[in-house]
Amino acid sequence: MLMLHISDIHFKSPDCLEQWMDPDFPIRTRMMRDLTEQVRMLGGKVGAILIGGDVAFKAAPDEYQTARAWIQQLSEIAGCPKERVFVVPGNHDVDRSVIRGSVQIQNAQHAIASTALANREWKLRQQLRDEATGQLLFQAHSAYNEFAAPFGCQIWPAKPFWHQDISLENGVNLRLYGLTSTLLSGREGNDDNERDLYLSPLQTVLDPAPNTLNLVLCHHPIDWLDDGEAVDDALTARAAFHVFGHKHKQRLVMDANYVRFAAAAVNPSRGERPYDPGYNLIRLEVEGIGTERRVKVEVRQRRMQDNPERFIAIQNSQGQDVFTSMICVPEEGDLFATMELPDQAVSVMYGPDEHSSGAQTVHDAEASMGEADTRDLLYRFWNLTSSQRRDIATSLGLLQDGDMKLPEPERYGRALIWAAELQIMEQVAAEVARLEI
Repeated sequence: MLMLHISDIHFKSPDCLEQWMDPDFPIRTRMMRDLTEQVRMLGGKVGAILIGGDVAFKAAPDEYQTARAWIQQLSEIAGCPKERVFVVPGNHDVDRSVIRGSVQIQNAQHAIASTALANREWKLRQQLRDEATGQLLFQAHSAYNEFAAPFGCQIWPAKPFWHQDISLENGVNLRLYGLTSTLLSGREGNDDNERDLYLSPLQTVLDPAPNTLNLVLCHHPIDWLDDGEAVDDALTARAAFHVFGHKHKQRLVMDANYVRFAAAAVNPSRGERPYDPGYNLIRLEVEGIGTERRVKVEVRQRRMQDNPERFIAIQNSQGQDVFTSMICVPEEGDLFATMELPDQAVSVMYGPDEHSSGAQTVHDAEASMGEADTRDLLYRFWNLTSSQRRDIATSLGLLQDGDMKLPEPERYGRALIWAAELQIMEQVAAEVARLEI
């Protein structure tokens, strides 16, 4: 599978609202022309687009409208289904004006950030579980969440990160984790500094399941996190691929057990020196069978030179345009294939096995929503009107008491995961198709 990795696009209104007045527009055109040629040369299509945050500049709704149109165009020229786009928020996807205008949000962020690191996870859990404070912590992400919902990448207090599965060859599963490094971003409406941010063990569980390679997509790299050392340990132990943005510097680390990517910015600040727009192409190919399976990783890093203005390859030490590595696939066998769990042991993310009598088997509903057909359904669901979405969720009994008070990305995100747990996504699909006529 070929993946496109981009980050830091920085759609900035009002400039981006009129392409002929947008100084960054020609850079995106150059990038798309180069991508078209690279995909043609590689003889395939892009299977997934990973966007590492900072889609917008000040998290304004009109910036995301422009971004959505551009991403759809990018998907088309890459041959990637538009629903195979995955995104996480960056600091520019946080509306700092919301934080500046709310003492309550400032207090909630301060309560977490000022707690000693050893106790900070407890404080974060406390804030997220509080009905009012939990919502406040995501209020500055509102426009981002509206943008991310059709891609199944919205976040909320009970789900501050997302995870979805993509099937590779030979029974190998790629599990994507989209981590949120921005919950403490923009404190008091100010810029962030290194080590200002906090990820927490809540987001680094990263189950090392058999036949599965974990890929982590996160905007801020390790050195911007106050718990960076613990995050680094978790990622190197449990994730094969670490994909970061933010620093606008293309870097690549190939270890025997993992590959770590740092993205350039598609549109860096024009005053930034060096001014190096760029993107990454990542190809994953499973080789071997059974316990001998390995994933061949090929990385092509592209950056723009300024004279003449075009994208060129970053070469390895041997003067080659491609960086390669091999990653072992975790052993075969599924620990949970025959394990039955009592009802009370099953979390909200798991649903009943309709073929069992009372017992529950593990079913990760959210992860299963990474399947192509399901992601297409999600995209179509979010293209319906608000009232149509409400009608579907209500008619199928997917809304609970109090859900109508929640922001729509959370309300219907919960409803769709619940539908997957109940294994009634076919009914959701039928209702969506009926309303699309």
